Amino acid sequence: MKKIEKHIHNFLIYLAIIIFLIMSMFPIYWLFTLSLKLPHEAFSLPPTWIFKPTLENYASTFLYGPFSRYLINSIVVALSNTGLSVMAGSLAAYSLARFNFRGKKLSLLAVLIAPTIPPIAIAIPLYMIYNDYGLIDTRFSLIITYFIFNLPFVVWIMYGFFQEIPESLEESAMLDGCSRLGAMWRIALPLVAPGLAAASIICIIYSWNEFLYAMIFTGTYAKTMPVAITGFITSRGVYWSKVAACGSLVILPVFLFILFVQKHLIKGLSLGAVKE
Repeated sequence: MKKIEKHIHNFLIYLAIIIFLIMSMFPIYWLFTLSLKLPHEAFSLPPTWIFKPTLENYASTFLYGPFSRYLINSIVVALSNTGLSVMAGSLAAYSLARFNFRGKKLSLLAVLIAPTIPPIAIAIPLYMIYNDYGLIDTRFSLIITYFIFNLPFVVWIMYGFFQEIPESLEESAMLDGCSRLGAMWRIALPLVAPGLAAASIICIIYSWNEFLYAMIFTGTYAKTMPVAITGFITSRGVYWSKVAACGSLVILPVFLFILFVQKHLIKGLSLGAVKE
């Protein structure tokens, strides 16, 4: 009887997982198939399940339009911001984890409160600053803005990881001649690699998908893909097949990146969740 109950229990769990995966992946499947359809097939009733795929939407969008430049803008902004955020955030987190100084708790509290500020609340002040310095419609304005919002997340993630590392390991390295920075580079950072991977993924996803600031701070040259997709919404209608083509290419790089580092991501997000 217990074996039957166990089999039923496992069957229900697997069934729930399968249903959840179908519900999660179906919009992506629909987006991809829509990008391979001709405009008149996009919303035909009943839906066209069997059709002849075409790459016309991709060709007309990226070969004969400016969207390849927008894709490059997204890549440059995401990678530059992620590199700056992870580097500065790791240094700040290491300092907070290893040194005791006046105002340490206040600094941690400030880092915790910073992400709670609504993005729209500082959009106008940032716009005025960037406009005064001629930074509107530049990649640099987006990199700095995303850096401001990603830095607190990186600090909090890496702070927990550095606290898990025994300080005696770095002290032993310093006794052998390493500087504090050298001990951090050679000892601490390799041990917190899962945390670096998790922080990098969070930064890349935020920078890649962010829409509000990219819409406000860019015009023509520094426009990113999320904003560029709205260009297919016109007074004559919405070009859904081209929207799907752009959306598919926006999803693909992040999907491949997460697939490549998924082991580090899972370990990074779960490490320290259970303590002895």
